[in-house]
Amino acid sequence: MINFPNAKINIGLNVLEKRADGYHTIESIFYPINYCDALEATIIEGSGEFKLTIHGTPVPGSIETNLCVNAYNLLNAKYTLPSLNAGLLKCIPMGAGLGGGSADAAFFIKLINDLCKLNLSTEELKLYASQIGSDCTFFIENKPALVTGIGDVITPIPLDLSKYYISIVYPEIHVDTKNAYSLITPGKKLHSLQETMLKAPINEWRKLIVNDFEEPIFKTHPQLAEIKKTLYTEGAIYASMTGSGSALYAIFEKKPTLTNALPHYKIWTNPPHKAI
Repeated sequence: MINFPNAKINIGLNVLEKRADGYHTIESIFYPINYCDALEATIIEGSGEFKLTIHGTPVPGSIETNLCVNAYNLLNAKYTLPSLNAGLLKCIPMGAGLGGGSADAAFFIKLINDLCKLNLSTEELKLYASQIGSDCTFFIENKPALVTGIGDVITPIPLDLSKYYISIVYPEIHVDTKNAYSLITPGKKLHSLQETMLKAPINEWRKLIVNDFEEPIFKTHPQLAEIKKTLYTEGAIYASMTGSGSALYAIFEKKPTLTNALPHYKIWTNPPHKAI
């Protein structure tokens, strides 16, 4: 059985406060895009044994700490799963703010549910996903959403960017999320992100919607600010860093040609399509 975990972009990211438990309260819009990994699993003889092989883009850390392994162990402790042999083809870069690792874990939970016929409900799937990582919950329903709390409160919203091109620029810089949060001074915003988006057309987002991580990360990696500037020069309606970086994205009305303007970076463009 195979599925295709997809990336997401953040449209705005407000860091509102640091909690007593060390986590941060955020507000962001998550939008799924069709930039995917490939995840496959088959049942093999035995019980409670799991083998994961990873190909493609290198994944930092040992196999034992991979979120897909965590997902299998979590469900195996509850349901005594059959042994599985899994393969992950990694295309979404790590440390880029695209949610690839979280997507892999959430999609693996859904894959196990289908393959092993656990018959878990959507709410049960979300509960297990939330125990793997805060962003994982989003990828269970995988629809445009307002994301609050520590990234675990998911409220679907009627956002449709299907008529636009969305380009991702990856500068091959790995940004450590924990370190990125240490550079942020949290603060309440005058207007909620959802309220701002509902009132403002997309051609006004540039003036109204920000990612709080951009200022400190751009200071550390000034080439990211130059990429964003170039994206606007090339005609983007809206451009931003996604998550805590380092990938940037841009929304275009017409198909962009970015290879000449940004020849030294990996670029992927999502053609107009219905949201996943």
